[in-house]
Amino acid sequence: MSSKDCIFCKIASGQIPAVKIYEDEVVVAFLDIGPVSDGHTLVMPCKHVEKVHNCPAELLEQVWSRLPKIAGAIISAVGADGYNVLCNNGRAAGQVVDHLHFHIIPRKAGDGVFTQWPSHKYGQGKAEAIAERIRSKL
Repeated sequence: MSSKDCIFCKIASGQIPAVKIYEDEVVVAFLDIGPVSDGHTLVMPCKHVEKVHNCPAELLEQVWSRLPKIAGAIISAVGADGYNVLCNNGRAAGQVVDHLHFHIIPRKAGDGVFTQWPSHKYGQGKAEAIAERIRSKL
């Protein structure tokens, strides 16, 4: 997808309205239009980048460095007990818009959101084999 067709690029440039809560020369943060909880916010670079692994390290550092300030303001404003920071990369992971963004999802104790992590155990030798394949790609 090119930046000229990207809905998030259009939000960053002001071509499409959004309820922005923070904006500077590097990032824009705005309320999600389909929130999981009140205050659910998307934080994204203004520059078009599709996924974490496509993002230049310097830009990723600049985006990430703003998350504490934004998350702190959100949880204080909505009285949250905690929050999740999530980043979906690719359709299989739930990424709907091909523009890198982080979800800050305020949480309340007992809210029923993300109640079960779908974990499993590796079979004999499988973890070591997977780790070796990953290390060979680094």
